[in-house]
Amino acid sequence: MVNTSKVLCGTLLALSIGSGATIAQAAAGDSAYAIDSRGAVVRSGTNLCWRTGYWTPAMAIAECDPDLVKKPAAAPAPARPSAPAPAAAPARAPAPAPAPAAAAAKPKPVTIATKNLFDFDKATLKPGAKETLDREILGKLSSVKAISAIIVSGHADRLGSAIYNQKLSERRAEVVKAYLVSKGVNAGLIETYGFGKTQAVPGVKCSDKLPRKQLIACLEPHRRVEVLVKGK
Repeated sequence: MVNTSKVLCGTLLALSIGSGATIAQAAAGDSAYAIDSRGAVVRSGTNLCWRTGYWTPAMAIAECDPDLVKKPAAAPAPARPSAPAPAAAPARAPAPAPAPAAAAAKPKPVTIATKNLFDFDKATLKPGAKETLDREILGKLSSVKAISAIIVSGHADRLGSAIYNQKLSERRAEVVKAYLVSKGVNAGLIETYGFGKTQAVPGVKCSDKLPRKQLIACLEPHRRVEVLVKGK
């Protein structure tokens, strides 16, 4: 299948490789969402939370799926205030509390999309795909001073069984990892995950009534690999 890639650099710089390569983080245990090493929900380049195969509407959280979370009941109307008590003698004002330290600005992900890393139903790099990875991924890694983790995750379109697409997405992630290692990237920093066909790209609609060739071409954006780079 053809893939898309994303690399997230800076303190969180993301690169998205459409129809080609994907980078993301997996969830631990039976969590409904993919969780990174800091315990935060992993997001795609379009700022959507990554669901795992365990996700159900009952496990939705407000941070990711606010429309599925039950809204709290409205607070009751405040009671009518009673007559104010006589004013007491003013007390000495306490010393002002020190100003809180300014919070560090949250980095904004940068997304770059490329195409044609993989053929349909394949997990081998196409001719010219290595040049694409050199430009879109390795070129961005060089701008990160201290890399703490590189998370690579593969995705597939909806054609084929869930088990088959899961294994295909895992192979694609491993192929991208192997290429990065061959170019000098530390293998110990790279984690790979496969998400099969569970995380379709939002907004891409393809009718099953299309001729097969047209349907395969229409589903190209879902066949991707995403790369998430953590560092400074």
